Amino acid sequence: MSSLALLEEMSTYSNEMVDAARHNDWDRLTRLEKKVASLRDRIGVEEALGSPSRRRMSESERSRRIDLIRRILDDDKEIRVHTEPWLDNVRQMLTGQSRERAVRAAYDKLDR
Repeated sequence: MSSLALLEEMSTYSNEMVDAARHNDWDRLTRLEKKVASLRDRIGVEEALGSPSRRRMSESERSRRIDLIRRILDDDKEIRVHTEPWLDNVRQMLTGQSRERAVRAAYDKLDR
């Protein structure tokens, strides 16, 4: 599969990730992210190996590639709009639990 076809597939998954993030569907978002990561790795391997069938990209292919990368980056921004507040809440919750355990541990030592 060509790197352009892989980017097309990544863009499709990336758009689905936006939908999952908008709906707080974290399980779906995670599954899609794994698919995108796998495709990204495949593109990297293909380009690192310099496939023998590789040819010079036409201007339209180059333009399409740039468009896809921009879309993927825009999707990433949109996903972060939805995931970062959620991650902040999780961090605060975990920090609060950590403090609570530390306070309990301190009081347990005093009770002994």
